[in-house]
Amino acid sequence: MKKSILISAVLLVAASFCSCSDNAAPETNVETTTEAVTTTAAETTAEPTTEQVTAPQQEVGYDGMKALSADSVKEGEYDINVDSSSSMFKVTACKLTVKDGKMTAKMTMSGSGYEYLFMGTGEEAEKADEADYIPAEESSDVVEFIVPVEALDKEIDCAAFSKRKEQWYDRKLVFRADSLPVEALGDGAVTTVESLALADGEYKVDVKLDGGSGKASVQSPAKLTVKDGKASAEIIWSSNKYDYMIVGEEKILPTTTEEFSVFDIPVSGFDYKLAVKADTIAMSTPHEIEYTLFFDSASIKK
Repeated sequence: MKKSILISAVLLVAASFCSCSDNAAPETNVETTTEAVTTTAAETTAEPTTEQVTAPQQEVGYDGMKALSADSVKEGEYDINVDSSSSMFKVTACKLTVKDGKMTAKMTMSGSGYEYLFMGTGEEAEKADEADYIPAEESSDVVEFIVPVEALDKEIDCAAFSKRKEQWYDRKLVFRADSLPVEALGDGAVTTVESLALADGEYKVDVKLDGGSGKASVQSPAKLTVKDGKASAEIIWSSNKYDYMIVGEEKILPTTTEEFSVFDIPVSGFDYKLAVKADTIAMSTPHEIEYTLFFDSASIKK
């Protein structure tokens, strides 16, 4: 009897020991899991503070754009629009200078957070000599950078050095040829009535509208009229709420606004995004909205 009791006691102690050992392993696993979760949470919390997360990259340029070198632009100074891949790097105004076969641009920035630019990637900037950095110029409480422009309508790498974070950020810029007056582009850069040898008369041409909110449209094909070597197109909008258009420096009033707003506008070039403005009265106050019209020369027919 005593022997039986002794054996039972030994078995009970052994069972208790095994139970404690079994419980120890999960405890360690819980600590490890907690640490992993804590680390992940810390990383997740820190991540949104980086500029790459708070300012995601945006698309620049447009489909089908073709690079234009300085040889395709007449010498002079022009206001030009610049697309930036980051909302943290906003160009509020830009002056393009074309001289001696080269192009430069003076970009006015929306803020003063960048100390240098480098025409290349951030990785290349870190390896480059500081003499290759483009310093900021402060004028009238704004910051400006003067940069070389390799070509218009082409994605160009540009690294920007943040004063506060002391690091380089990659940007992509596109200097938009379609924001220049057609007269600024050299021979051959734009298809014209002359290069197409269009005789006086009436034609049809496919036209594509871009810009604005994307809700507006124009009828295509449009009526194209050639007279004395110059072309004009009848633009019929999808609403009757446009009270004038601006093409180049010319303000054009509608021929009718009964059902749709209809305008006769000059067409200085084909196969090119012609920059125009249209004033809408559909909102509480009138607004000038920027658009482009693309007239496809391959679609022209009687």
